[in-house]
Amino acid sequence: MVKIYTLTFAPSLDSATQTPQIYPEGKLRCSAPIFEPGGGGINVARAITFLGGNATALFPAGGATGEHLVTLLQTEHVPVVTIASREWTRQNLHVHIDASGEQYRFVMPGAALHDDEIQALQTQVLQIPPGSLLVISGSLPPGVSLLQFVALIRAAQQHGLRCIIDSSGEALTAALEIGNIELVKPNQKELSALVQRDLSQPDDVRNAAQELVRSGKAHRVVVSLGAQGALAVDAHSCVQVVPPPIKSQSTVGAGDSMVGAMTLKLAENASLQDMVRYGVAAGSAATLNQGTRLCSRENTQKIYDYLQSH
Repeated sequence: MVKIYTLTFAPSLDSATQTPQIYPEGKLRCSAPIFEPGGGGINVARAITFLGGNATALFPAGGATGEHLVTLLQTEHVPVVTIASREWTRQNLHVHIDASGEQYRFVMPGAALHDDEIQALQTQVLQIPPGSLLVISGSLPPGVSLLQFVALIRAAQQHGLRCIIDSSGEALTAALEIGNIELVKPNQKELSALVQRDLSQPDDVRNAAQELVRSGKAHRVVVSLGAQGALAVDAHSCVQVVPPPIKSQSTVGAGDSMVGAMTLKLAENASLQDMVRYGVAAGSAATLNQGTRLCSRENTQKIYDYLQSH
């Protein structure tokens, strides 16, 4: 099987807790926090591991929070490659309010990276065996410019790596300008920004996705459509997969689970339809969980079996 690696520029140590209700100024008594690894590429590697695959997570780690993050990933049997960063790895906070069922997500800025640390990440990328899949996912922290981001992707491609990009805004636009990206997963709003026009009509999304493929920017475009599942396009086909009706507990982690599942199928050289079905199944499985938990293999397989039979 093709080897899979993920790169996360802005990893996080995520803590989740519950409190009966929320109000200003008073002390909000919380439950004991649960700590989990966080950050786009890290969660993609975790999802792949949970689904029975193997993916190595590459990221910068700094301070006690970075050490804690690495320990958590080792506990989950996710292989890691880290470079030391001067700044401590950020810590995010997720709070569930018992009285209302609401969730509050306090997301800190990623730890700033210095030029030598960015270079160290690129050096590690160039140690990855040619022909491997490299998922670059998540936001860019302070210190990482678009020029450095683009330079790293170009270097990875020249080294023979097949890059999957799951980002947004300027970073996603810049990556697609390079071209030859294996897979991107924008939502409808992000796709609209990429093609710089409104996508309000039924065929608009398909046409815009096909435009990205025809222009050579990406080999596969999978547009996430929320409750409507996903629309996938490559040079030969167009597929829409709609998930079964399920009661969503939380959408946190659904996108990373979806990317992980699709990457796993891509490594197996599966068809576009099979890849998207498995991706939608994993994304849907993640929504069955409260908080920040990702997909489980059991729930993903059940939904995947349902999608194959309908």
